[in-house]
Amino acid sequence: MFHLIRRRVRTAALALSAIAALTFGAATPTGAAAATTPAPRKQGPTSVAYVEVNNHSILNVGKYTLANGGGNAFDVAVIFAANINYNTDTKTAYLHFNENVQRVLDNVATEVRPLQRKGIKVILSVLGNHQGAGFANFPSQQAASAFAKQLSDAVAKYGLDGIDFDDEYAKYGTNGTGQPNSSSFVHLVTALRANMPDKIISLYNIGPSASRLSYGGVDISSKFDYAWNPYYGTWRVPGIALPKTKLSPAAVQIGRTSQRTAASLARRTVRDGYGVYLTYNLDGTDRSADVSAFTRELYGSDAVYTP
Repeated sequence: MFHLIRRRVRTAALALSAIAALTFGAATPTGAAAATTPAPRKQGPTSVAYVEVNNHSILNVGKYTLANGGGNAFDVAVIFAANINYNTDTKTAYLHFNENVQRVLDNVATEVRPLQRKGIKVILSVLGNHQGAGFANFPSQQAASAFAKQLSDAVAKYGLDGIDFDDEYAKYGTNGTGQPNSSSFVHLVTALRANMPDKIISLYNIGPSASRLSYGGVDISSKFDYAWNPYYGTWRVPGIALPKTKLSPAAVQIGRTSQRTAASLARRTVRDGYGVYLTYNLDGTDRSADVSAFTRELYGSDAVYTP
């Protein structure tokens, strides 16, 4: 997809020190509980910011407010990314955090709670890691449910607001793993929603999982809170049976998608009645000009950056 597909920096080699299944103790959130102070109200779509925490601070999401009214420019911050890894000894998938994601989670009191206190939701994206394990190839309902429990345990332990599924880079078939099947993702999402009925589950609309949303008479589309277009600088309506208010056909990469395109996509989002606007790769520099390009269209206001 040339420049349309996001370029990500990964630290897959760090997984070598973590070839063991993730287990959690009591589901007590790490750090002090986030007492939410409601942000000033704003009218318009939900704005989402993925942050590559290998390179940038998740706290960047909270540095942008609207000049008119002071509301948050962004509503949802996505920690990018944890991984679904594969243990070749036990032949099971497990949730893995590289050292940068682990640092954020170990320091939620200073990395996550400040955003939550501003009213910004913080969710964890989970991504394939070239090891053969993916959301679409669990061999049984039991295996899918076991991984769902690892996800919901992580959300509970660290006091997060949900999980984002990104079915890229799984490299299905590696290490003797299976190819995508029709039941796996349905079992996984069904179990995860049962485990965390009030948390966010979002879909980065790409990969085998995105086309396997129904099985055995069960359609999991309604179990998602959001779904978004994965190709930056484009307009594509996600192929999932959700209302417009939960979809982002627009996707921009901050600093790479032109301000003119970002503004046009935001204008179309409002005009066509969609309720979400997706951005990727918010870094630590002052991007107020890039952010303002779409906040003017979404909310009628420039964005202000406060270091």
